[in-house]
Amino acid sequence: MPRQIPNAGPTLEFDRVAMESQLVEKQRTIDYDTKEFTVELLVQKLDNGDFFIPPYQREFIWHDKRRAKFIESVLLGLPIPFMFAADTKDGILEIVDGAQRLRTLREFLDNKLILRDLEQLTNLAGRYFADLPTAQQRKFKNRTLRMVVLADKTTDDAKYDIFQRINTGSDTLRSSEVRKGAYRGPFYSFVEECAGRTDFMELCPVGRRPGLRREREELVLRFFAYSERYDSFRHDVQKFLDDYTKEKNKLYEQQNDEAKQDRTAKLLEFDRVMKFVAQFFPYGFAKTANAGTTPRVRFEAIAVGVNLALRKTPQLNPKTMSWLEGNQFKSLTTTHGSNSQPRLAARIEFVRDTLLSVG
Repeated sequence: MPRQIPNAGPTLEFDRVAMESQLVEKQRTIDYDTKEFTVELLVQKLDNGDFFIPPYQREFIWHDKRRAKFIESVLLGLPIPFMFAADTKDGILEIVDGAQRLRTLREFLDNKLILRDLEQLTNLAGRYFADLPTAQQRKFKNRTLRMVVLADKTTDDAKYDIFQRINTGSDTLRSSEVRKGAYRGPFYSFVEECAGRTDFMELCPVGRRPGLRREREELVLRFFAYSERYDSFRHDVQKFLDDYTKEKNKLYEQQNDEAKQDRTAKLLEFDRVMKFVAQFFPYGFAKTANAGTTPRVRFEAIAVGVNLALRKTPQLNPKTMSWLEGNQFKSLTTTHGSNSQPRLAARIEFVRDTLLSVG
């Protein structure tokens, strides 16, 4: 018996036309080819400049154990996930996803990667590529990996949407890393500029590995976004920051007076907050003098709270900072409920109101 479709009629037929139209429109934006390359050819192309790893791709941060596990998978002939690249007008392939794998292959062939902690090929532990039997070296070089190559007519929006879809939800990428790839633009470049300032890095320690994974950019972006509209945030931090970044990128691309004024105002506030924190907060944004990291909730509370207080009283001169060691501040800057709008507002406004009351 045929499956009954509820509410069939003119409305459903209209919806079907709309669905078909949208599907056809979106499908036309993605044109691709699937290619297979040997490991040897992939590394040669990488060395020859036939592959381009763009700025939005991650820094090389795979640890040795993960790199060795990937090499073990290739040696065993296991299926390797597709890499993604975008063709360009000059024929160079822009790597959208797969930079880590390409670099790992090159490191191994160049005898710069030693195999450790292998799960199956235990006899290879402590060995380099040059230590393999000659026949196995040839077989490794001849292994093929597949790559989806997007046509050069693929739009940037489609390209970075693919990058985001590939990487969002992966436990190897933080939202800040995905954002750098999916939403690069003039505003995000401004965020990176602020994140690289010496005074900010000294006041806000994040550690080497989080730093490579764009933690500083994440904190600076939160400072700007929450300073401007923390009261409109609800609960999805990533979507909130993504939407804010896209909106500001679009504004800054126009290079009009509004964009210039927005950038100038943000830079002035960022500079003012850094100077204030350096003067009055004994450990900057960190908890202690020797802290190697800065909790996000603590940074948000101090950075945005200070900014809001200085907007009201630019010459603020607090008479005491003892409240930093108080139970209320400590309670508000724990990670519990950190993505809750009420708690976000509470910790920001606590710092703002406390500074104004003791100023």
